[in-house]
Amino acid sequence: MTRRNFIAAATVAGAPAVLTADDTPALLGGTRACTAKFPPWPIFDEREEKAVTEVVRSGAWGRGSGKKVAEFEAAWTKMTGAKGCVTTVNGTNALFTSLNVAGVQAGDEVLVTPFTFIATINIIVRQHALPVFVDTDIESFLIDPRKLEAAITPRTKAIIPVHIAGSSPDMDGVMAVARKHKLVVIEDAAQAWVTQWKGRHAGLTGDCGCFSFQASKNINSGEGGAIISNNEEFIDRCWSFHNQGRARRGSRGDEFSYQMSGSNLRLTEFQAAILLVQLSRLEEQSKKRSENAAYLASLLKEIPGIRPAKIYDGCTRHSYHLFMIHYDKDKFAGMPRAKFLKALGAEGVGFSAGYSSHTKIGFLRNLPQSRSYRALYSAARLAEWEKQSFNMPVNERVCDEHAWCSQRILLGDRSAMDQIAEGFRKVQKNAARLAKA
Repeated sequence: MTRRNFIAAATVAGAPAVLTADDTPALLGGTRACTAKFPPWPIFDEREEKAVTEVVRSGAWGRGSGKKVAEFEAAWTKMTGAKGCVTTVNGTNALFTSLNVAGVQAGDEVLVTPFTFIATINIIVRQHALPVFVDTDIESFLIDPRKLEAAITPRTKAIIPVHIAGSSPDMDGVMAVARKHKLVVIEDAAQAWVTQWKGRHAGLTGDCGCFSFQASKNINSGEGGAIISNNEEFIDRCWSFHNQGRARRGSRGDEFSYQMSGSNLRLTEFQAAILLVQLSRLEEQSKKRSENAAYLASLLKEIPGIRPAKIYDGCTRHSYHLFMIHYDKDKFAGMPRAKFLKALGAEGVGFSAGYSSHTKIGFLRNLPQSRSYRALYSAARLAEWEKQSFNMPVNERVCDEHAWCSQRILLGDRSAMDQIAEGFRKVQKNAARLAKA
């Protein structure tokens, strides 16, 4: 029996383990389990520098005057298999554009997971629509489609399923409810660049999908976003909205012909130039993240109290912007998550707590008292929303018990994954000592 198997067997059986020098947790003075080096982010080279320099020297810096934005939109369309793509200045405004084109207005309601980055909720509130929360699935950390129907009211206009970490929600379940009630589905694919549901790219099961290219993302231009859809009329209207409501040149009139109210959310040539180079690395990097994630999950699931987030069978490809786990403190001598993460960090394992509960967000708690919401919704509806939205028991558990590491950790080599797992084992093995320290 190998040392690793012995430790795992002893831990499962509850047998006392004999500590050697390197078994002492780093937080208590021992040697770090993980000394691997992980690549910095972003990864770039002279190709990005050359691409940006070419744009500078061209003097064509904005959409319309240059060609880079159109080139990236064509490349993203081809990669995803969509019928059309519109880029935006960032992912938040990709969502904002899509909501406007979908006709979500003040007084409408949008079903959304409470376990998401705040941008998903902010864009609903900016429309003066009501974000109606649907509780999280405890295994996948994603929206639970079994709970959608109970949240629908006559004002419900849309559903925003979020591909957290690059994993796909149960899109079959989401779409069944959406079709039954004739609801728009806007996929928040901000973390899901190569994700697929049953072989179809994220963003193409619903009415549209919205991506982010912000600095932490797996393809990065500092800021940036994109919308894809198989509905070409929808994409044409997104183009108009993001470009001050102008009719799309070549299909709907000249440059100063306006067909709708809009905004200025255009991507720059600089961003597009960087994205075209970053895109050339995406497939190779994505493959490495997936291989490392599968291997790391196989190691961690054998450690009592650690459970990698569930991936639905229909998720035929995962982007792994994050690697998420569930932490059961009862299997770690009751050690609070904060201390568990501190102990992991001392071992050189960079996991952190992720999203906090939306019940702690002040502006959400204050929505029923805001002047605009009181004008748009009855007091009874706001009271009902407040009672329902701040009673998400599964999401509270997820927020209290999950942890994750970033995508760059999954770009380490295979031995680095072994060292990460060893760090988890050391903390688990020494949980009682760490909890008392």
